[in-house]
Amino acid sequence: MSVAYQKKPVLRNVSFQVPEGKLIGIIGPNGAGKSTLIKAVLGLIPRLGGHVEIYGRPYKEQRSMVGYVPQRESVDWDFPTSALDVVMMGRYGHLGWFKRPGSAEKKAALDCLAKVGMADYADRQISQLSGGQQQRIFLARALAQDASLYFMDEPFVGVDAATEKAIITLLNELKMSGKTVLVVHHDLATVKEYFDWVLLLNVQLIDFGPVEDVFTKEKLQRTYGGRLALLDTGDQAPLIVDAR
Repeated sequence: MSVAYQKKPVLRNVSFQVPEGKLIGIIGPNGAGKSTLIKAVLGLIPRLGGHVEIYGRPYKEQRSMVGYVPQRESVDWDFPTSALDVVMMGRYGHLGWFKRPGSAEKKAALDCLAKVGMADYADRQISQLSGGQQQRIFLARALAQDASLYFMDEPFVGVDAATEKAIITLLNELKMSGKTVLVVHHDLATVKEYFDWVLLLNVQLIDFGPVEDVFTKEKLQRTYGGRLALLDTGDQAPLIVDAR
């Protein structure tokens, strides 16, 4: 798959096959095309070439199997709606075009809010929530979709330590239930702790595979170039000093 903005390549010939039931980190420097990769897979931006298959079929035929958590900065948080209404949007794919959400959908949405520790905020306007609380609401919406495959764009950015811990706990629960989760992630220090597999990206695919095979000093240097400084600790887990 390739993507270009105003004739400038943003992704070039990126090709990979995702294993089922894994928690996968998408890693690379700013401008590497990480968010673009997710948006192109989901058909939110046009592709210059290539195609996407979800469980062997085109994405447009498999939308109900896919959940998406966008970057928090891309959402209009001033839109006048409650936390519960946002989460119930995740149930619309199960209703069809003409059915309105009822008590069953409301209960499912409340259960998802409870899973992210936000049940007490169901009636709160989303503009009144903190950044971490807003991120939890969008995670709850993704849970309400009951998808098989999840894409999450920088879910840990701008959240407090308690929210980050809650998010990674939730992601591991999704994985344990057989879900597949791909996460755009910036904190290289937590990659080995958080993920099973990692995709290294810088316009082109650098490597993709199990963390122990891919998250190495040599491959990180290829991905980040001069933007990454490493201390050689004598083992396979280089200490990251500066990842600006």
